[in-house]
Amino acid sequence: QLTLAESGGGLVQPGGSLRLSCAASGFTLDRYSVGWFRQAPGKEREGVSAISGSDDSTWYAVSVQGRFTISRDNAKNTVYLQMANLEPEDAAVYYCAAEKGGVIGWAEKYDPGYEYDFFGQGTQVTVST
Repeated sequence: QLTLAESGGGLVQPGGSLRLSCAASGFTLDRYSVGWFRQAPGKEREGVSAISGSDDSTWYAVSVQGRFTISRDNAKNTVYLQMANLEPEDAAVYYCAAEKGGVIGWAEKYDPGYEYDFFGQGTQVTVST
């Protein structure tokens, strides 16, 4: 079975850090571009970050630049999203998605009508005292 699964979410205080993982099973993730989306209650799903499957170039939403870092570990078939200096506004369900190839522009805006190659079930991030 081919799956993409997020983990690493949880409760963290403002200013804290979390590392989310996006692990592929049944296929090799290194030739895929991987993007992270998030959705807070009552808000639209939005693009957060992405890493290219061809040259590991990256993209970040303005709201997370300088605080979040995306990376991949091909040996573990996993992409990570390191989140630092978390703010209450970062609280959301975080999803990862994968698309074959090197293009990452698709991750800048979530398209509910598009069938992504792979899409995870999400992991909850709560930022609160």
